[in-house]
Amino acid sequence: MEHLTVRANGAAFHVARIGGGKPLLLLHGWPEFWRTWEPVMTRLASRFTLVAPDLRGFGDSDKPDGPYGPDQHADDMLALLDALGIERCGIVGHDVGGAVMQPLARKAPERLAGLFFFDFVYPGIGVRMATPDRLNHIWYQSFHQMEMASALVGATRENCRLYIGHFLRNWSHRKAAFDDVREAFTDNFLKAGNLAGGFAHYRAAHAARVKMMQGEAPALPPIATPTCIRWAEHDPLFPYAWTDRLGETFTDLDLKVFPDVGHFPHREDPDRAASEISGFFERINWR
Repeated sequence: MEHLTVRANGAAFHVARIGGGKPLLLLHGWPEFWRTWEPVMTRLASRFTLVAPDLRGFGDSDKPDGPYGPDQHADDMLALLDALGIERCGIVGHDVGGAVMQPLARKAPERLAGLFFFDFVYPGIGVRMATPDRLNHIWYQSFHQMEMASALVGATRENCRLYIGHFLRNWSHRKAAFDDVREAFTDNFLKAGNLAGGFAHYRAAHAARVKMMQGEAPALPPIATPTCIRWAEHDPLFPYAWTDRLGETFTDLDLKVFPDVGHFPHREDPDRAASEISGFFERINWR
């Protein structure tokens, strides 16, 4: 695995890179950083060049000054592609990464060969996100907007370990998915600015999510880039039933359930995740 520091859009980004062949850009979610993709990257390295940045605010990339949402991350990723000399790529994303891919695909469709998503927020989820039975699942989105949040979580190593570990384990169907890297994830989020940097996404995305929950999300043009979505069968955050309106956002859609996993298919079943990713990009001749 090669590790780079790349300057783009006025910031320094940490990038992990491995392999050879057509480039795939891998965008992580929360509470993650580039390392969440490592099992998939090693499995795909013989077929693709895998590029996994830490988004601004995460890992070893620079931290934003204030809220930083999907539109800003999309601008970062376009600048990063330019800095790396990548004219066109496939993109794989999950959670926050999936939120970033949507404005990215609208801003620069000519740069993207195809989109591969695991579970993520999209406008069609709508008011379902805020129904009473979901409140115990989304409380953290409000907590992350509080000024005290990063100070409380980062007060001690055990606080951070318990908090980050709670989501990695409880959002997984295969509970041991992150056991081998739990300490590394704790180390990552204890680095200066990393808790606040990740929380900045939730502050930036709050107004748009409220509009969505009120059923007032603005109408956006559909995305025509070839899209593959493999939605987890047992995601406690985003039930598979919420895929019913994906066709309104993506006009060229290959959607299937990803069986026997929770919110993190790429960590819970990396063999199948890598197979699904490579199969899609081979089907669209990005190989």
